[in-house]
Amino acid sequence: MQPLRIANCSGFYGDRLSAAREMVEGGEIDVLTGDYLAELTMFLLWKARTAGRPGYAVTFLRQMEQVLGACLERGIRIVTNAGGLDPAALSGALRAAGERLGLAPRIACVSGDDLMPRLGELEAAGVDLRNLDTGARLADSPDRPVTANAYLGGRAIAHALSEGADIVICGRVSDASLVVGPCLWRFGWRTDEHDKLAGAVAAGHVIECGAQATGGNYAFFTEIKAAGLPGFPIAEMSPDGSSVITKHPGTGGLVSVGTVTAQLMYEVGERYYLNPDVTLDLASIELTPDGPDRVRISGVRGLPPPPTLKVAITCEGPHRQSVTFGIPGGDVEPKVERVRRDLLEALGGGAQFDDVAWRTVRLDQPGATHNELAVARLTATFSARDPKRLGRQISDAATGIALSTFPGIYFPDGREQKASQTGVNWPCLVPQQLVSELVVRPDGTVTELPPLATASLASPASLASPASLAEPEPEPEPGPGPGPGGPTAAVSLGRLFGARSGDKGANANVGIWGRTDAEFAWLSTSFTVEALRAVFPEADGLPITRTVLPNLKAVNFVVHGLLGQGAAAGSRFDPQAKGLAEFIRSRTVRVPASLLEEAR
Repeated sequence: MQPLRIANCSGFYGDRLSAAREMVEGGEIDVLTGDYLAELTMFLLWKARTAGRPGYAVTFLRQMEQVLGACLERGIRIVTNAGGLDPAALSGALRAAGERLGLAPRIACVSGDDLMPRLGELEAAGVDLRNLDTGARLADSPDRPVTANAYLGGRAIAHALSEGADIVICGRVSDASLVVGPCLWRFGWRTDEHDKLAGAVAAGHVIECGAQATGGNYAFFTEIKAAGLPGFPIAEMSPDGSSVITKHPGTGGLVSVGTVTAQLMYEVGERYYLNPDVTLDLASIELTPDGPDRVRISGVRGLPPPPTLKVAITCEGPHRQSVTFGIPGGDVEPKVERVRRDLLEALGGGAQFDDVAWRTVRLDQPGATHNELAVARLTATFSARDPKRLGRQISDAATGIALSTFPGIYFPDGREQKASQTGVNWPCLVPQQLVSELVVRPDGTVTELPPLATASLASPASLASPASLAEPEPEPEPGPGPGPGGPTAAVSLGRLFGARSGDKGANANVGIWGRTDAEFAWLSTSFTVEALRAVFPEADGLPITRTVLPNLKAVNFVVHGLLGQGAAAGSRFDPQAKGLAEFIRSRTVRVPASLLEEAR
């Protein structure tokens, strides 16, 4: 049987609009997928819908107008989660767009993920919707839920394709389900063929973020020779669950063991990667070159899926407004204390706010010869559930002290920063048996899929700990042994090692990998949690988990609680931790000098 060529044309809502056309016109593909959803996106779509705009990814429509005719002519199936909060509305809009083009695509919907109407019912059934990060119950939260979507699997996608759908529009399915569903359809896998399913999840995770698998955002980007924006990725899926990651010939970027490793390390947690259809053992993945711009994924092992589904709830958090002060020259600390005192005094003490957060960023450089290089920044962020407590009074207070406080004060971002609504991320679990996967056919009739057989709950506590599977966990493969000894040298970590980081709700992950056995030996034995804390003092006091993945020559860290209540509520400059990996790579560590000799 020929491989199933599954192409990606979107890694997030806002990705390159031309990608769908590039993938359809660039060569032979069987399935075109697009991932548009993140936890932050669901909040943005809710805000759009409350403002009277569509609750789906409108850019998907523009992409389809460019390729719909060619896809129907060539039999290319389209599978996407662009439906967001309203897959039915997107299906209708796409059907209307097809009519304008003289086309009649068969469009099916996958639904059942929207649990907002059922939250009360679930709580009445004993599901307390505890926050996976904090342990708090949703019923005890002061924040009002506005979206609640379970991560569905690939079975409903497969069912829709098997009934002849040209396009399958989904809401919140897991990102990898966009690959798992077509594989279930084409290869007829049973739902208990866990190794095959896990192979599809691995490939799906690699291509879900678009060009990040083909050289985009790559730590060693200076080594990429092909000019131009990287082509989007293709997963050539085989019936045994193995795959080859590639891209269309002649496109920019690079597909290598390194670029695929980078994406495998993106936004993952511990060793077992839970999905609705299967649990992927990340430690089992083997990567081997398969020719220019081709990397084979094989050896993947899977376990039964967890008995629960992750649910991403977004709550309507407090409103927030910031004002930033430029602090030039010396005496930064006393200047910070002075403006904090003066601003709060101008605001009557600040008791009217639910919270006031202060963040000083020392961007000033000692001995700077340019004015712009000798300026620190202080940002004051005010939070209030009642937006009337924010607004002009804050900017007026900041302006009013401008001639009365520390010398050199100015406002680098202006004084009229507006208040904005925050969204609180609330990850929780519900039993799979309580969530229905629904397939809505082109004629409007609906099929409800039976519940999936999952790993049994080892104990009632397992509902709060999804990794507690009844099946014993296989032991990890042994590492390469002690790291190299001898003289050491101080270098930036990125001189030798790649890294990628991202957000997992309130948590941030940083995956770090080496390219030789010797580098991995040092990384796995010497770059411990304590070593990470040494180069990242901001993590002091936060729990950190560390997972060693020998097959990938990688170590993954999860810094718990770094991102507060998630990206939609964060006040950090980098609320999704996208730049954290590059910061870690810039930090100085001592490594064996022999590693530097090998890297020359």
